[in-house]
Amino acid sequence: MTGRHRLRGPRKPAEPDRPSDVENHTGDGLRDDLGDGLGNGLRDGLGDGLGHSSGDEGPGDGLGHSSGDDGPGNDPRSAPADAPRNSPTSAPADAPTNNPASAPADAPTDDPASAPRNTQGNDLRSARRTYMAVAMVAVAALLAGLGIWAGRSEDPDSGADALPDNAASGELPTGPCAPTDTLVPPCGAWWGAAVPYAEDGSLKDAVHGFEKRIGRKLDLVYNYHDMSGTRLDGELLTPDEQELGKDRLLMLAWESTVWTEPHHENWTETQLGWKNIASGRLDEKILDPQIRRIKAYGKRVFLSFDQETDARIEEGAGTPEDFVAAYRHVRDRFRELGADNVVWVWTVSGYLGSAADMKALYPGDEYVDWIAMDQYNYYQCHGTTDWKDFLRSQRPSYEWLRENISDEKPVMLAEFATAPDADAPQRQRDWYTGIPAAVKKLPKVKALVHWNRPTSEKPVCDLTVNEGPGLEGYREAGRNGYFHQPVPPR
Repeated sequence: MTGRHRLRGPRKPAEPDRPSDVENHTGDGLRDDLGDGLGNGLRDGLGDGLGHSSGDEGPGDGLGHSSGDDGPGNDPRSAPADAPRNSPTSAPADAPTNNPASAPADAPTDDPASAPRNTQGNDLRSARRTYMAVAMVAVAALLAGLGIWAGRSEDPDSGADALPDNAASGELPTGPCAPTDTLVPPCGAWWGAAVPYAEDGSLKDAVHGFEKRIGRKLDLVYNYHDMSGTRLDGELLTPDEQELGKDRLLMLAWESTVWTEPHHENWTETQLGWKNIASGRLDEKILDPQIRRIKAYGKRVFLSFDQETDARIEEGAGTPEDFVAAYRHVRDRFRELGADNVVWVWTVSGYLGSAADMKALYPGDEYVDWIAMDQYNYYQCHGTTDWKDFLRSQRPSYEWLRENISDEKPVMLAEFATAPDADAPQRQRDWYTGIPAAVKKLPKVKALVHWNRPTSEKPVCDLTVNEGPGLEGYREAGRNGYFHQPVPPR
C-alpha cells in the first residue's frame, strides 16, 4: 500500500533539525490555532463524517519492485506516468471502491440512493475537502516551525485517550506446529492481505467482503498509518483493527510522515525526518501515545516502521545511518515503556538496484524479528513483456536478503501480487495456484500478504483478485493446508 515504487504526488522535505522549535511547540501551537490539536480538532470540526471518510488504506498502491532471475527488479522510477492513481474507477466492479456507482448491490456503500442516509455522500466529500484544508494549514504551520501536532485531546469526554482493551485471551496453540514467540509458524506460512477501506470508511467491512470472495478467513490483516496522531490515520489499533484482531493477526505499518489527505489518497505528505525520530524529541507527543495503545492491546502484533525504507531516502527522510538510529530508537522506546507485545518487521522493497542502500539500512539482528520485501510480477504494467511466475518474481530478492542481511530471520512477502495478461487470462490463475508448491522452495518465507489494489486505471495494472481467473487461483491457493496454521489468540 505504500506505493513508493510508483509515481506519486509531490512530497514535502523532512522537517528541519530545529530542537528549540520542536521541543517548545509539539502540538501546543497548533492546538491553540486549530482547537484540540489536529488529531481531535479535525474530528470536532468535521463531526462523525471524518471518521467514516472513504479512501484507501494509505501509503500507496503496493510498493515493490519486481526482479528477474538474473538482475535487479523494475526501477522504482520506471512506473507508468499515470501511476499510482487512487482512482475509484480503477477498481473491479465487486471490489471496495470510492465510487458508489461501481459497488455491487450487496456491497457496503455510501451511495445515498442505496442507504437510509440523506446527505452522507455530500458529508463525506465535504469532510475530505475540509480535512485537506486543515491538514495543509497544519503542515504549513509545522514547516514554519510551530512543531508537530499531537492527537491527544484536553477534553476528558472525547474518548481520544481511551486505550484499547486487552485482546490477549485464550490458550496458546501447542504441539510441533505452534507458532513461536515471534509468530513464526513452523509448519507453514500465514496467509494475509492488505485490503482498501470500504466505501463507508470501514476496514472491517472491506476485510469481511474480501474474505467472503476468497472463501476463507485471513490469518493476517495489514494496514497502514502515519504519525499525525489523528484518529483516521495516525492512531494505531483503530476500533476496526481491534475487532479484526480478535481472531486474526495484525500487521501495522507506521510511517514517519504526516499525510495531507485522508488515507494518503494522493500520496502527498510531510516527512518528519529520521533525525527527529532518533533524537527522542518526538517521543512524548508522537511515539509514546501510540506505544501505550499497543501495550494496552496485549496481544502480539507485527509492526513495520517506515516500510520500504530504501525508497524513502530520496524522499527526504534522511540517510541510511539516520534510519538505523531512528529504528533503534523506536524499538528502544517500546522497551522502555514495557510494550513487549510487538514483533518487529524490517521491510524493504527488494529492488536489487537499491542493494547498497538496503544493506546499509539494516538495524541489526537484535532489533529485527522478521525481514520483509515487496515484490510483484508487473508484466505489461511496467512496460515489460517478461512474464515472471511466482518463483521468478520472488526468488532473486529473497536470495539476496538471505545472503546479505540474514540467513536466520523468517521472511515475509509483505506485499505481493501479479498483474493480469489480457491475451492469456489463465496465466493469472496459474500464477496463484502455483504458489503452494513454489513457496516451499523459499523455506524461510513464513508469511504472504497479498496487495489487493490496482496500481493505476489501466487494466494491465490491476493487481486485485476480486474476480475472474485471479480470484479463482487465489482461492485455490488459499485452500492449501500449508496456509492453514494455528493462529494464536494472544
